[in-house]
Parts: sequence; structure tokens; C-alpha cells
Amino acid sequence: MGKLLVSGETPRLYGTDQFVMDGWIDLAPFEQLLGMSIVEAIDGRAVLTMPFLVKLSQGGGFMHGGALTALADTAAAIAVKTRLPASTPFATRDLSMRFLAPVRQGRVTATAVLEQVDERRFSIRVDLTDSGNVKVAEFLADFRLLRDKVP
Repeated sequence: MGKLLVSGETPRLYGTDQFVMDGWIDLAPFEQLLGMSIVEAIDGRAVLTMPFLVKLSQGGGFMHGGALTALADTAAAIAVKTRLPASTPFATRDLSMRFLAPVRQGRVTATAVLEQVDERRFSIRVDLTDSGNVKVAEFLADFRLLRDKVP
């Protein structure tokens, strides 16, 4: 797991070592804050879980859609990382989330599968299920490799 080198309340200063990660496929501070865990990450596939903690509730008492989206996006990014050399810069370019059922309690599992790779573009599908194995959301995303900056 990654480790903070400063207080988590410290403003982020890009280019400074304020946190470290144990490896290329690891959880960043935000993902740890939400309680995510990596179950599997291999060959274009990643499975992550996240518990439904009270602090992740929306006003109606269900799991907040933003928390579910963060889990899906992280699972997708980790699936991409399984196909790239360490430290390859990439970013989410586009994403869509379709909510199918509310999460009321338990743990959510995100299963990400890399569906297509075209030069710098990676297309990913993520299915999210609750503790009862009910599909609660579908997530689609495109990730892009970043171009090297010319000095």
C-alpha cells in the first residue's frame, strides 16, 4: 500500500514527494481513503472491492454514486496498468456510469476488463456487484497514454 509522507490535509504540490506507492499496481491515497482493496490484477483484468461504510452514504442512505464511480475508475486504471510498463503516464479520457440498483450495505466488487487497445487508447468495461452478487452499475471508459512533452 502507498504511504503518505506528509499530513493528508497538506495541499498537493506537484513534483514533490508527498506520498509513495509500493509499486506500479498499488492504491493511491484517495483510493485508500475510500477503503478499496485490490483482489486481482493481471493481463488486462482487475478486481477491486470497497466496503460500504457510513461515510460513503448519500442523503437517502444508499452508497454515493461518486464512491461507486471512483471504485470503477480505479479498477479500470489498474486493468490498464497490467498492460503497461511501470510509470507509463496515462489518464481517463472519457467515462460513463449506468446505475442499475442501489447499494444498501455490504461490499461492492468492481470487475474491470480491457476490451480494446488501439495505439494510445484503452477501452475498459467494469461491472459492479453488491454482496448479494446483484449487478448495481456498468461503467465504460477510455484511457489514453499521454504524449511526451517536447521541451
